[in-house]
Amino acid sequence: MEPGKDEAAAVRVVTLRAVEATPESFAPFGQVVAGGSDGAKYGPDDAQLDLTRGIPRFYLMRLENQPLKFSSITHHAKVTQCLGSIGGQDWYLGVAKPSLVDGPSSDEQSGQDQDGRKPVLCRAGHYYLPPDPAEVCVFRVSGLKFLKLHRGTWHAGPLFRADAMDFYNLELSDTNIVDHTTHRFKKHDGVTFVVED
Repeated sequence: MEPGKDEAAAVRVVTLRAVEATPESFAPFGQVVAGGSDGAKYGPDDAQLDLTRGIPRFYLMRLENQPLKFSSITHHAKVTQCLGSIGGQDWYLGVAKPSLVDGPSSDEQSGQDQDGRKPVLCRAGHYYLPPDPAEVCVFRVSGLKFLKLHRGTWHAGPLFRADAMDFYNLELSDTNIVDHTTHRFKKHDGVTFVVED
């Protein structure tokens, strides 16, 4: 038998149906922000940003070959990230709720939360509970709007059907160096996800 063959056979493919990102549907994960009139005062419909832990970085990124599937997911604990497609083309984002915790569980016997997940200390220095595969969902972002992710929101993507797309991204200057925690569903949970629209 070839090495890794048993591992590949054990991986379960979960199909997730994409839901349109609206302010209501996306609220547990962040905000959906649409255009407003020039001169309008700052309010709750504007992106509620936390960029206090470093130097903000706003940049354009070109992504290629991001098909509608994923087997890992990432979070940033120090920043509220904003993502939007240039030109308003449809794109998709897999997400799970933030699961940052203050430290190890107070349950001394098991060290686990009520779902059986054990706090993990990541190399960035914070604790988190691994995301539950059963709680992962996917959003479709269409039109001229962008997503602001709460600090710690797990996300996979942007994903899209085109060969390549351009996005704007607001995070911190060192987010991808010192604040990039990844959970690998295939390795830890035996699961990979496919998006259905």
